[in-house]
Amino acid sequence: MRYFATIIFVACMFVGLVPAGLAAAESNGKTFTNRKEAGPDYKLQGEYAGEFTSDERDGKLGIQVIALGGGKFRAIAYIGGLPGDGWTAGGEKYTGEGEFRNGLVEFIPEGSDSETSPRAILKDDKITVMQDKKTVAELKKVQRKSPTLKSRPPKGAIVLFDGSNTDEWENGKLVDKKLLGATGAATKRKFGDHSLHVEFRTPFMPEARGQGRGNSGVYIQGRYECQVLDSFGLEGEDNECGGIYSISKPAVNMCYPPLTWQTYDIDFTAARYDEKGKKTKNARVTIKHNGVPIYEDLEIKHGTPGYHPEGSEPDSLFLQDHGNPVVFRNIWVVEK
Repeated sequence: MRYFATIIFVACMFVGLVPAGLAAAESNGKTFTNRKEAGPDYKLQGEYAGEFTSDERDGKLGIQVIALGGGKFRAIAYIGGLPGDGWTAGGEKYTGEGEFRNGLVEFIPEGSDSETSPRAILKDDKITVMQDKKTVAELKKVQRKSPTLKSRPPKGAIVLFDGSNTDEWENGKLVDKKLLGATGAATKRKFGDHSLHVEFRTPFMPEARGQGRGNSGVYIQGRYECQVLDSFGLEGEDNECGGIYSISKPAVNMCYPPLTWQTYDIDFTAARYDEKGKKTKNARVTIKHNGVPIYEDLEIKHGTPGYHPEGSEPDSLFLQDHGNPVVFRNIWVVEK
């Protein structure tokens, strides 16, 4: 029974027991593209991993801390571990908010200040969970990296961007002399069936919300958008990072914190058309986000808005401009 009591304790620790998620689209406040300049809130934001203990068993616990601006934070607790590392969509998670004061952020049950109440203290890259003045969990800050980050293009691949120039792109613009900006750039080459590797980084916009927080998109064949967004700690919907816009949400929200390099590895089979131009088979796609499958052979029944409609001919890779300084690197394609 102590195991279940521990679970209930962790649930109570995160205020309100309401679904995780930020508010609707709103873009305001400062935008940071450099970790060194991102300020103290950014240093506290991130992922924390550890275990809780009980008389019966040990259990993994993951917490994502999201900066909301002005020293305020939201924390999402995942029973079983971080997303993609023990926790899966539909699993137990709880949310609450805290504020930086006196050198730490403290999360306690809503409306309670009792010394015996459970509380979580975030300080110096560590979260300590206390109850009855006893430590029941300690979580350390972790910085996960995609296993396909900086993957080298295989033999026969078409390198679309390696940081040296934008020769393969229409409207391509270099950022910081080595990155590709989200400027509505489209490849000069057009593709049918192919595999794609692309790396992206969203800015840190702590006071922005929803669709105003690091928004762009990777349009496969110029027709099907895989959303790019700072969705760290969100639900994982079709209009959030990894979502196929208006069609399907990812199997799990694998979005890392902003200013962290992330990867999409995409295997795409184009829609098929007969000689009269009638579609006979829908497009299909398999996508790994930061190395974790979020779609496996997903049928894409229609195109997504924002660039080109569906069609029978090969088409370009398109990187959406949504007004936020998202950047890309290490982009290559293998045609099938």
